[in-house]
Amino acid sequence: MELQMTAPCLLGLEGLVAEELRQMDAREVTAENGRVFFNGDQAMLARANINSRFAERILIVLDRFTAVTFEELFQAVRRLPWSEFIGSTDTFPVKGYSISSTLHSVPDCQKIIKKAVVESLKEDYHISWFDETGPVHQIQFSILKDQVTIMLDTTGTGLHKRGYRPESNAAPIRETLAAALCSLSRLRHYHTLYDPFCGSGTILIEGAMLAANVAPGINRNFACDRWGFVPEAAWKQERARAHACIKTDIDFRAFGSDLDPHAIELTAINAKRARVGQYLHLDTADIADFNPQTERGTLVTNPPYGERLLEKKEAEDLYRMFGAALRDLPPKWRGLVLSSHTEFERCFGRPADKKRKLYNGMIKCDAFMYGR
Repeated sequence: MELQMTAPCLLGLEGLVAEELRQMDAREVTAENGRVFFNGDQAMLARANINSRFAERILIVLDRFTAVTFEELFQAVRRLPWSEFIGSTDTFPVKGYSISSTLHSVPDCQKIIKKAVVESLKEDYHISWFDETGPVHQIQFSILKDQVTIMLDTTGTGLHKRGYRPESNAAPIRETLAAALCSLSRLRHYHTLYDPFCGSGTILIEGAMLAANVAPGINRNFACDRWGFVPEAAWKQERARAHACIKTDIDFRAFGSDLDPHAIELTAINAKRARVGQYLHLDTADIADFNPQTERGTLVTNPPYGERLLEKKEAEDLYRMFGAALRDLPPKWRGLVLSSHTEFERCFGRPADKKRKLYNGMIKCDAFMYGR
């Protein structure tokens, strides 16, 4: 069964999501702001959920159409084949957003879409009341400049929730963004990774998972597991494929440090949960003492921005200290630093060789890249 799907993602990661989906053999891959559309069968749906490092979730696209009145919205939604996905006892909440559109009231759009789905299911199941006690089928909609997209969320808990980080430090980086930073730094399975502001270890862990080719969703469940829509054989096949692709004989090492001993403890616990603890070497240390002993290295880090954890001046002093510590690194090193601070390069003491705009949650940042 051919499906159109979409993978929402953090702004700036669309290219990475599109490329990973192509590598999974997805078809008709096209990127838009904050999401990537693609085609595939039910096995592709399972594969994308299990393997995507950079997407936030995987949704089935049921239709895309123009609507400027509630009647147009109602009739278009009612015509969709809802009973092919939603059983007579299943739960089907509705949520979404509307931007720059005639139908600007999100609560009213939710009510209209819910009513249209109910009317469609009434006709197919010949019942007038739905208890909604069964598996959740989250209906999502987006309305952008009067263009409506109606979707079903197959993921449930977001894909950035890998399961290894039930507890984190005060300002954690999202797992999908950490994986993206490691990918953008061109991290390989024979590299040595450093993060001198490791926090709860997300960059180190995502780097190790990338190096060992461990699928992020290999050990978790998804909302559509309970639908019966994707055959169990497809899930087993895709999980087996993911396990077969894990690299065990690699030269990868990851060194993490932080001034906070509790952060180091958290990193060790989280790495063990992610089953990559064997690759990590951790130490409680100040950035001023950062002195790696390897001739080559890949530094990927997310230092405090001066917005939530530190005052601006303290952050600037930290960046100066950081820049001084890295000044004598061998030329074969490569680095990537994520920061929202507009004066980062000045404080760091060196302009970036390349910059890329990204978002850490709602915070607009730059990835400052050093080395060729």
